[in-house]
Amino acid sequence: KHRMLLLPIYYPIDTKQTIVNGKEITDTIYHTIPDFKFINQNGDTITQNFITNKFFVADFFFTTCPAICPKMMFNMKQINVVTEKTPDFVIISHTVNPKHDSVPVLAKYAQLVHADAKKWALVTGSKKDIYDMGIDGYKLAVDEDPRAPGGFLHSELFVLVDKQKRIRGYYDGTDSAAVNKLMRDIKMLSATYQAKEGKAKIIQKHHD
Repeated sequence: KHRMLLLPIYYPIDTKQTIVNGKEITDTIYHTIPDFKFINQNGDTITQNFITNKFFVADFFFTTCPAICPKMMFNMKQINVVTEKTPDFVIISHTVNPKHDSVPVLAKYAQLVHADAKKWALVTGSKKDIYDMGIDGYKLAVDEDPRAPGGFLHSELFVLVDKQKRIRGYYDGTDSAAVNKLMRDIKMLSATYQAKEGKAKIIQKHHD
């Protein structure tokens, strides 16, 4: 329980006061990832249902990126392998170049990185939706920049999001030490959820 507290929750936006047993309790309300609608590498529409009761890692990339994407994708592939047996964990990779990265292009790329759409969605959509999601949803720098290698500037950060859709961490996807930390944090979050669910089952048993 205490280790869970080591993972920060980003972007408090408000507080809420409630009275519990005559005591005033202040709860912080945090920024959460907004609802979305994108198309994955199989051509299927994915919405927030994809992340219901799941925690996940999100990132932004494009298939023709010559600079940081190959390294980021290699590291995301490692995360995908390590979390293969984590049932309540998924990955969402958003292309910042939807004009080029059509469904067939993403499908081909998905094969390269062994991304099974059930577990790892490579998504495209309208450019505005993707960029809004990056900037407002994940609070990342996502933009077109003709000076950046490949013509797009996008964040190298992987974002860890919990089951309440709150941001729990940012990790440099090109840095193996940061990616290792992310893997440890995923494990920790997973263990916390399993412990909570185990506890809930025990309580349920007492009630039955």
